[in-house]
Amino acid sequence: MTPTPALQPVTEGWPAPTPGRPVSGVARVPGSKSLTNRYLVLAALADGPSRLRAPLHSRDSALMMAALRSLGATITEAPGSGPFGPDLLVEPIPAAASGDAAVDCGLAGTVMRFVPPLAALRSGTTGFDGDPHARLRPMGATIDALRGLGITVDDDGRGALPFTVTGRGEVPGGRLEIDAGASSQFVSALLLAGARFTEGLHLVHTGENVPSLDHIAMTVQVLRQCGVAVDDSTASEWRVAPGAIRAFDVEIEPDLSNAGPFLAAAVATGGSVSIPGWPAKTTQVGDKWRQILPQMGATAELSDGVLTVTGTGRIRGGVFADTSELAPTVAALCALADSPSVLTGIAHLRGHETDRLAALKTEINSLGGAVSETADGLRIEPAPLHGGMFGTYADHRMATAGAILGLVVPGVIVEDIAATSKTMPEFAELWTALVTGAAPGAEEG
Repeated sequence: MTPTPALQPVTEGWPAPTPGRPVSGVARVPGSKSLTNRYLVLAALADGPSRLRAPLHSRDSALMMAALRSLGATITEAPGSGPFGPDLLVEPIPAAASGDAAVDCGLAGTVMRFVPPLAALRSGTTGFDGDPHARLRPMGATIDALRGLGITVDDDGRGALPFTVTGRGEVPGGRLEIDAGASSQFVSALLLAGARFTEGLHLVHTGENVPSLDHIAMTVQVLRQCGVAVDDSTASEWRVAPGAIRAFDVEIEPDLSNAGPFLAAAVATGGSVSIPGWPAKTTQVGDKWRQILPQMGATAELSDGVLTVTGTGRIRGGVFADTSELAPTVAALCALADSPSVLTGIAHLRGHETDRLAALKTEINSLGGAVSETADGLRIEPAPLHGGMFGTYADHRMATAGAILGLVVPGVIVEDIAATSKTMPEFAELWTALVTGAAPGAEEG
C-alpha cells in the first residue's frame, strides 16, 4: 500500500489577513466530511453501485477512499456539477473479498473507527496505522467491540493504533455492550456495518452520556435512507436489523461545520456573510450556528437555501453548551468578546485530533488571552490580544481558529494552514477571497 502523505507543516507560518473593515460576501463551502465518509462506507457495503454527487475532496475523504479500495471496493471519479471536484462512483466490496490489506488512517477518526468493522467482514488480516497524532487518539471502544463480536484484534494491549483485525468473512452480530463516552464515532462505526452482521446488531452504551449525539442521529438517518431498519427509541440503545444496504444516488450537503469560520468573520468584523446551499433540515451539528451566533449578538437568517449572518461589531460572551466540533470557532469568537464566556459539555475534545481544550488555552493565551480549562470545557475572559504565532497541532480546526483571531488582531501567524486540507484544502484561498472581497469563492455583497 502506498500511504497517503502526512501533512507537512509550513514552518514559516501563514500570516492571517486583517482586513481593517467589515467582511461581507458570499462563501461557498465544499461538501460535508461527515456525510461524505458515511456514504462512502455505506456504498462499499451496498447491494449495488452508488453515486455521491458534490462530495468532499480532502485528505480525510481521500484516506477513506484508499481504505475502502484496499478492502476491495472500486471507486472512480465522474464529471459532476459540484464546484469543488468530481462525483464519486462506488462499486461495493465483493461478498467473497479476502486477503491481507493495510489501511493508512492518517488523522481521520472516521477512517480509524468506521473501517475496522468492514475489515472484520472480510477474510484476512488488515493492518491499521496512521499519523503520529493518530496513535494518541482513543480506540479502545472499537477494539473491545470487535473482540466482543468474536473478531481477533491484535493491538499489543495499547488500545490505540497500530493494530490488526483478522476477519473470517462474516460477523455474527447480536447484542453488544460498549462504553462510547469518548466519541460518538464508536457507535456510528458499528451501526454503519450492523446490517451486514448475520444477526444484525443490538448496541448498548453502558457509560455516561455519549458526546455528539447529532453525529449518531446523522448515521441513523443515512442508514434509513439506504433501507436499513434502525430502532433508536430507547436511550443509549440502537437496534439494526440484518439485511441489504440499498445502493443510492445522493447529493452531499455543504459542510456546515466548515462554514462556521466564514460566518464567524461576519460576527468578528461587523460584516455580513452568506452561505448558499444551506439545507432547510439537516442532522449536521453545524446547523447550530443559527442558534449560537445570535446568542453572540449577530443575526442569522435562512431564506431560499441561503444562510446570512450579520454582525454588529460587538461580540457578546455567554454560556455555550455541547458545541462539539464547533468549539474551536466558538472559542475564537469568545476570545474577541467583551464579556466572559463558558463552554461546557466538550470534555471529549481532549481526544480529538489533538487535546483541543489544552491547545486552545495555550494558543489563545500566547496571544494575551485569558483562557482556563474546566472539567468539561473552557472559561474565557475578555483580554487584549496581540499578534504572534498560533500553533495548530496538525489540527484543521485550530488553524481556522487562528485565522478568525487574525481578522481583528494584526500580526497573527497561523503555524500550519495546510492542516486545513484534512477537511477543506481550499480554505486559505476561500478565506483570503472572502476577507479581501475578491474572487474566487467569494462575491462582494
